Amino acid sequence: MRLCCSHDNLVGLPRDPRADEYPMPTVPYGWYAVLRSAELRPDRVVSLHYFGRALVAFRGADGQAAVRDAHCPHYGAHLGVGGKVVDGTVECPFHGWRFAADGRCVNAPFAVRTPKVSLGGFPVREHSGLIFVHTGPVAPSWEVPEIPEAGSRDFAEPIDDTCRARIHIQEMRENIVDESHFHFIHGQSEPPVQDWRTDGPFAEVRGRISRRVLGWDINNTFDAVMYGPGVMVVRTHGPVLSVTAVALSTPVDDRTSELRMLYYLRKPARAPFLTPALKLVFRAEALGEVHEEVRIWDYKIHQPRPVLLPHEKGIKALRRWYAQFYPSGLPIAPSSDVASPAEAETSDRTGGGGDSTAPSQDVRQRRREPTGSN
Repeated sequence: MRLCCSHDNLVGLPRDPRADEYPMPTVPYGWYAVLRSAELRPDRVVSLHYFGRALVAFRGADGQAAVRDAHCPHYGAHLGVGGKVVDGTVECPFHGWRFAADGRCVNAPFAVRTPKVSLGGFPVREHSGLIFVHTGPVAPSWEVPEIPEAGSRDFAEPIDDTCRARIHIQEMRENIVDESHFHFIHGQSEPPVQDWRTDGPFAEVRGRISRRVLGWDINNTFDAVMYGPGVMVVRTHGPVLSVTAVALSTPVDDRTSELRMLYYLRKPARAPFLTPALKLVFRAEALGEVHEEVRIWDYKIHQPRPVLLPHEKGIKALRRWYAQFYPSGLPIAPSSDVASPAEAETSDRTGGGGDSTAPSQDVRQRRREPTGSN
């Protein structure tokens, strides 16, 4: 079952205008999961909206998934509103034009010659029960590896939880390396010590999480592996409960990002019948914490130079690694992306100097970077 969260009780709370301003583009280059495989049946057209674009997904004649722009180039009809799949093509509901999985128009009723037009789209991969698309100006140079837990009988069907927040997806990813928040949000007694490693478009952070859950003292290891800007797999191991969390962060538009979490709980080897109870406990404990984070994200602003304490090293390291997913030359260089508490005190006394959170006009214009077409 897919769960969704919202914050309707905060609708009337004014938001600082800076909460929608970022010095980096809205859509970092890389792979993003836009659907679970089971959500795309062979005979179905699925409407999507990501990367500030109206999209449709369907399966071609060979069963392969395709994700294309939603509007027909003939007269602008939305192919997901009344459109249908016919012989592996998507048919426009307005005038019957058909488009293949590669976007080409293959039939236009009453036309002497089929128009040489196409639907824009994305490179697509499908594995681990997910459909991924790639954004960027060039062909993909790396891949998201398969996630073994998605097809393993040792793990239960995932808990599927989706939230949207008005936040840049980079800040969603920074959450895993924000050491201090583990105490205030997740009940950890003190900030965890984390081991951070990078390998090109991949990064890994390891640590331990210690807390008390329903009277049990939990002391688990966790290993979070990031595959580019949009996919992270967090494996938490312990004597009571082991969970693999697949965190899928995807830009929706210039202001909104989506976080879809798939939690795969390992079945107890000696008592698999306890799995439903473990899932209930997990929902009660973990999902509320994630939703609280999303609530905070919805109203925070981006701090280009956050005031970090000596133990808070993860955010600076992640920003340095994450910069590779943006076009080169943008003014987001991480060499001076943090301020020490002493610098912050000096800035307060002098009125802040040049530490403004509002990007310049030319930076705002460059936020709308083109996404990849295929």
